[in-house]
Amino acid sequence: MSLKAKLALLLIVIVGVTAAVSALTAHWFSNALLGWLLIVGAALLPVLWLASRVMRPIQQMLRALAGTVASYREGDFSLSLVADRNDELGELMTAHNELAAALREQRAHLVQRELLLDTVMQNSPVALVLVDANDRIAYANISARHLLSEGRSLQGSKFKDALTRAPVALRGAADTLGDSLFSAELEGVEETFHLSQRSFILQGRTFRLYLLKHLTRELSRQEVSTWKKLIRVLSHELNNSLGPLSSLAHSGAEIARRGDHASLPAVFSAIAERAAHLHQFVSGYATFAKLPAPRPASVQWAQFAADLQGQHSFTLASPLPGLPGWFDRVQVEQALINLLKNAHEAGGTPAEVELSVVCAGGDQRIEVRDRGSGMSQTVLAQALLPFYSTKRSGTGLGLALAREIAEAHGGRIQLANREGGGLTVALDFPWSQETADAKVPA
Repeated sequence: MSLKAKLALLLIVIVGVTAAVSALTAHWFSNALLGWLLIVGAALLPVLWLASRVMRPIQQMLRALAGTVASYREGDFSLSLVADRNDELGELMTAHNELAAALREQRAHLVQRELLLDTVMQNSPVALVLVDANDRIAYANISARHLLSEGRSLQGSKFKDALTRAPVALRGAADTLGDSLFSAELEGVEETFHLSQRSFILQGRTFRLYLLKHLTRELSRQEVSTWKKLIRVLSHELNNSLGPLSSLAHSGAEIARRGDHASLPAVFSAIAERAAHLHQFVSGYATFAKLPAPRPASVQWAQFAADLQGQHSFTLASPLPGLPGWFDRVQVEQALINLLKNAHEAGGTPAEVELSVVCAGGDQRIEVRDRGSGMSQTVLAQALLPFYSTKRSGTGLGLALAREIAEAHGGRIQLANREGGGLTVALDFPWSQETADAKVPA
């Protein structure tokens, strides 16, 4: 029987008993007021007993629910209710027990995931340190403990105090707000590290995460791979030039032996041409390897664009800025000459090669655009790497040199395919403080 039916039956019984007692009282007593007083007095105790009997299981269930909710608030999901009723209260207790079982299962899965995550982080070769807003270390894995405290626990200690035992280069890198690459001597060996740091909010609290990665082995492998690639490129180019030179020298000696001096100028001209090509090739590598630090200065855009036009033709995509630029003119001109040369060799028409210069918000952006075939995603991902080239006679240094020049200026280079075909190569440089001040009217 449902709780609603039980309460309805109880009310019917009370009304029936009251009506019967009222009829008997009216029959026995002529005084109606006295009869009603007797009825109320006689029915009060049974009504109170019945109300207590009805409310007792409800009160017990409410106390049990309050206890289990308090346990859940403390993170204990082991309690459950005895559902021995077949009414609505029994259904409520059954649903409550099902909720408790679901919470226990989720808690078990969460604990397993936390254990897995902690195991992964503790055994990671990357040193991980989590610092709260009060500079207290909330978490540090095994690598971090070995690096900062000789394996001892760091939790709860001041991060600055832990850094006092670290190499000077690490302390300097930790003081910066961005990522950094530095070298430090550990146990008499020069090691290279990458420090990454990020701030985030967790459960309403601010934390800062420091990730310190050991890069010595990876850089060594990359360095060996780069040297192997360089040796292959140099060997290929040198063989392509030295082979014909050797053949031409042999032919010249044979012609001189036969006395055919009229053919010697052509042989010497071919030797000079191959030697010039080889000299140009080696000079390109020397320029990339010995790029000096940039010396930024004020540059007038009109004269700069005119000098570039004398090297490779292009169309201005927009009017040049009125305010001067701020960069090393020789280096940026060399980068743009390479980019314009690539644009003319991309397959589009020369008239579609464009140059765009935009100066705004403290930044200067120079774009070279073409309408060639563009680049695939694979080529885009590797185009800026030194010695990477898709051309048969390419050295793979044009874009790499442009990247080196852009980064030396504190900027960057970006490559993107154009809608409708072609490629856009953008050089972004920061404007100088003097130029930024010149934009503000006096």
